[in-house]
Amino acid sequence: MASLLIGNIDSSASDEDIRELLARYGFPPFDSIVHMPGDGSRPSVLLRYADAPAAALRSLQPRVQDLFWKNRKIQVSVIDQRHDPGVEGR
Repeated sequence: MASLLIGNIDSSASDEDIRELLARYGFPPFDSIVHMPGDGSRPSVLLRYADAPAAALRSLQPRVQDLFWKNRKIQVSVIDQRHDPGVEGR
C-alpha cells in the first residue's frame, strides 16, 4: 500500500477534480481520499492506493510535482506505508 500526499491544493478542488487531474497524468485511480485543511493556507489531500506500489507512484510523481493547478503550485510526496511502522493498522 502506498499513499500520495498533495499539498498546497486549492480548497475548492473536489474529489472528482483531483481524480481527473491525476488520471490526465497517468496515475491509477486512488482508493480513498482524506482532506487535510491544516490552517487553511495550504490544504492537502492524502490519497491511498491499496494496489499501487510506491515505486510506481514515484515514477509518476515528476509529472505533477510543482504543477500550477487551480491558481496554486502543488507539491507531491509519495509515502510507502509498508515501511512506515506508524501507519500499520490504520
